[in-house]
Amino acid sequence: MTEQNTPPPGDGSVRRVGRSARRGKRRRVVPGHTVAKVITATLLTLALTTGVSVAVIYNHWNSNIEHKEIAGQLKNRPDKVEVEGPQEPLNILVMGSDTREGAGNKIDGESGGGLSDTTILVHLSADRSFAYGISIPRDTLVDRPECYREDGTSIPAATSVMWNEAYAVGGPACTVQQLEQVSGVRVDDYVVIDFGGFKDMVNALDGVEVCIPEDINDEEHGIVLKAGTREIKGDEALSYVRVRHIGSGTDPERIKRQQAFMAAMMNKVLSGGTLARPDRMVSFMNALTDSIQTDFDSLGELVDLAGSFAGIGPSNVKFVTTPWVYSTAQPGRVEWTPEVDKLWQLVINDKPLTREFVDQSISAADDPEGSSATASETAGPSADATPTDSGSPTASAGSSPSASGRPGGGTGNKAEGGLSDEARAAAGLCT
Repeated sequence: MTEQNTPPPGDGSVRRVGRSARRGKRRRVVPGHTVAKVITATLLTLALTTGVSVAVIYNHWNSNIEHKEIAGQLKNRPDKVEVEGPQEPLNILVMGSDTREGAGNKIDGESGGGLSDTTILVHLSADRSFAYGISIPRDTLVDRPECYREDGTSIPAATSVMWNEAYAVGGPACTVQQLEQVSGVRVDDYVVIDFGGFKDMVNALDGVEVCIPEDINDEEHGIVLKAGTREIKGDEALSYVRVRHIGSGTDPERIKRQQAFMAAMMNKVLSGGTLARPDRMVSFMNALTDSIQTDFDSLGELVDLAGSFAGIGPSNVKFVTTPWVYSTAQPGRVEWTPEVDKLWQLVINDKPLTREFVDQSISAADDPEGSSATASETAGPSADATPTDSGSPTASAGSSPSASGRPGGGTGNKAEGGLSDEARAAAGLCT
């Protein structure tokens, strides 16, 4: 990879080059440039203490990133809807992968051969007032479209196959192609995160706080997790987010646990305790840049992205799962319900989550022990509940969640706008 002599972030000179045909007139504005300033300050501190120039450190981080364009492998792409806003909305497909060798991979014995264990579509609004991540269960049955290799040769389509097979047969390009064809959502960028590097990122933060409701002793995989609220890191953190044998043991419930962990991790990354610690920031940036593959052009663009999330605030960042039911055709797999089309339309039209989805969400402001943010905070800018075909609103508070991922599971005795105690318990979360 060619080293880029890009100036450090924070000086207003970082620009995306060569993407005008694909991107249009995107302009990224970081509220207060807080994160960019912190990265710049970290670079300067490191430079002063080591005698290494800022440009060398920044270029080192830049060269760590595995940059790979996949636009040439994508066909019949959906158009992006024009929306009002000072910037363009962003749709970023994030995939967690075991394809790289190293400590921390193959922890659950299910991946390691090129499967994408985690897939999340991150939507960032044009006015940068809200964001949400949509997790897609790896066991979801879909009709995979025809995909294309780098040399232009075709990968045949397939019907009723698991979602993560797209990554196995065609890498991130096939997963993006699949998402775009089944949803109608245009993906702007992608990021693949190596799970070994994920562990290093957690360690750089000196752990992430979780609440484990009861002791877990998984002899098959040699995993022991003690009950309680504490910060976990290393193999414990990987075990927590990846092993199925917690709560109900299903993949969709594991996703809720992953979402809760990501929410807590995001809070810690953007907290004063991390941003004020150059040592932590340097370790985190080393781990981050060394463990991702992406089509973002530079570290500066990733810093800008982080700044946008910092400006939104944790209460307005939510995580949901595509609505699902257990498959009768292929036991052990899941299928989407018709409600998923509503979710894709919210993304396409740059709309906040409606109440039926907010009530099944995890907020970045949620407490690991289960006490959600206040109703006004958690509700954020979400749209009103949408009417059903009969004209009555969906998602009634207090209704019991079914054994599925259908929206409208209710909030039980939780604060308005979050998972019920029953749903949290099923995912192995504290209530």
